[in-house]
Formats: sequence, C-alpha cells, structure tokens
Amino acid sequence: MKLGLGTGYWSAGPPPGVEQQIELAERLGFDSMWAAEAYGSDCLTPLAWWGAKTQRLRLGTSIAQISARTPAALAMAAMTLDHLSGGRVILGIGASGPQVVEGWYGQPYPRPLERTREYVAILRQIFAREERVTFQGKHYQLPYPAEAGGLGLGKPLKSTLHPRRTDIPVYLAAEGPKNVALAAEIADGWLPMWFSPKMDKWYRDALAEGFSRPGARRRPEEFEVACMVPIMVSDDIEAAANFLRPMLALYVGGMGARGANFHYDAIARLGYEAECQRIQDLYLSGEKQAAMAAIPLQMVQDLALIGPLAKIKEELPLWTNTVLTTMLVSGPPQLLETVAELVLA
Repeated sequence: MKLGLGTGYWSAGPPPGVEQQIELAERLGFDSMWAAEAYGSDCLTPLAWWGAKTQRLRLGTSIAQISARTPAALAMAAMTLDHLSGGRVILGIGASGPQVVEGWYGQPYPRPLERTREYVAILRQIFAREERVTFQGKHYQLPYPAEAGGLGLGKPLKSTLHPRRTDIPVYLAAEGPKNVALAAEIADGWLPMWFSPKMDKWYRDALAEGFSRPGARRRPEEFEVACMVPIMVSDDIEAAANFLRPMLALYVGGMGARGANFHYDAIARLGYEAECQRIQDLYLSGEKQAAMAAIPLQMVQDLALIGPLAKIKEELPLWTNTVLTTMLVSGPPQLLETVAELVLA
C-alpha cells in the first residue's frame, strides 16, 4: 500500500499550510500528491507550482474534467508538466456530472462513457507522437470537418513537443459499474470515490469485466487504484463523524440532481438506500443541518477510518487488503505522520 497526499478543493483561496504538508509528505515517503478541480481552482496550476518544490512525489490530477479542455489541450498540459517534473505526472481524468458539465462548462453531458473512450484514444495518439493525429468520433473530430460547420482548412498535426514519456499514465475516475469496467479496459488506474471495504468484491467484479475485454491495456497486477480515505483520529467517535457529516450530506444530498447523483448511488449501494433518500430530500429542501443529522454513524465508519488510534489500527487491514493500491489522505502534519507510521512502517 502506498500513500498519496490529497490537497483537496480550494474554497476562497489556497488551503492553509498545504506547502508544509507537501514537504512533510515527501519526507515521510509518500508516493504522490494530488490536486482537484470542480468549478473554482484548476488542478494543473497547483501541481506545477507546488511540484516545483518537490523532488520525488508523483503529481496527480484528481480529477482533470474532460469537458474543461479538449483532448489536445489536456495532452499539451500533461506533456509540458511531465517534462518540467522529470516524468512524474499521473493524469487522472473524469466526466464529472451534468450539473457541472452543462452548468459550468456549457458542454453536453449525455453518453459520458463514449466521450471518455474517445478522449483517452486521442490522448494516447498525441502522447505516442508516431503520426499526425486524426480522429473521427461521435464527440471529437480531428481535423474538424467542414460538413460540421468548419472551414475545411484544418490539417492533421503532430505535437512539436517531443513527450518525455509516450505512455503518461491515465487514471479514470469512476463510480458506476460500467465506468469502473471502462477504467480497467482503457486506463492505467482507477480513481474511486467514497470507497468502502464492504464493496471490495463488487468493485473487483466490475474491474474484472474490463480486464477481460479484448485489447485491455493492463493486467490486474499492473493496475493502480488510488482513493481518498478520510481519516480522523479522535477519542470521541461521534465528534469525528460530525467532522465528516457535512461533506457526506453535500455529496449525497446536493452534488448532483435527483436521479443523477453518482455519489448518492455509490453510497446507497452499501445498503443505505433509505438513508440516502432521506438525506437528499432534506438537503434539497434546504434543511442542511437535518440532512447532516440524518447520516448514521455506521455510514461514516463504512466510508472512513475514524475514532481512537487503536480502533483505526484494528480496522486498517480491512482497507489495505482491498483492491486499493494507494490511500490518498489529507490533514495536518500530525495526522500525516501517524498515517505514515501505520501504513509505511
């Protein structure tokens, strides 16, 4: 099991103390650091800025949203950062959800798996730099065709930049079974969210479906799975759960529309269908405090390591024996030191 540092989403500005956390993570033997984006800070600029002060940490995007950039634009950024960092980039990508894609980026959301497949195929072409890039899919066309409204003057091009690596690893963010299988088929790794050891077999089966497909890119033993694991050390378990309940309420209740919330679905699959329905109803009706209070303690414990240190030590093997290969954690220096001692010792 490896460790990665999650720098999280920004609110009004950069997370306080993050540069000190990055320095400590590298010193403690963490494998990677990750930056996120939604509809505020982007995930590439922080990796370049903070990554310049590191020597060894791999630099991961979690996630670069495919609707935010054309495949060529993201490939250019990844290849540029890969050169500057000495070949340390992990390109985590994902389709996000319809609220963000259509509301923020002004792009259509339907058929996200199909769009993702095309997007990754173009990235691979650009990274390989074997020939001028051409692609005629349902969602992306290179060059853009005149019959679709272009001038008809575009021509196939090949990157002027020679990639440091022609196989920059691409990880796919996914929660549903079809998308998880797609990650195993076309990607080098998978970025789950709201993972629980209770769902390990369910996820292994979805991954196995992708690995079994003709032309699958990786064997299971070569495939990486990196997931944020909330960890809160406290003698007061309820207080630790209360720290995580606001985030859970947001993702279950408000991070997506009713009937189109993939986080809701992932947590409901743990056996919390009724609880998720109640949380969402309360949240969408404006009763956010009640939505938080409706989150049972066991739900939090299924999705996070919380409580006294002895309890976390006892439960840790449940996580390290799953399909996960990297635990992404975030928190103050004392927590990072504790987690490194538990996992990397």
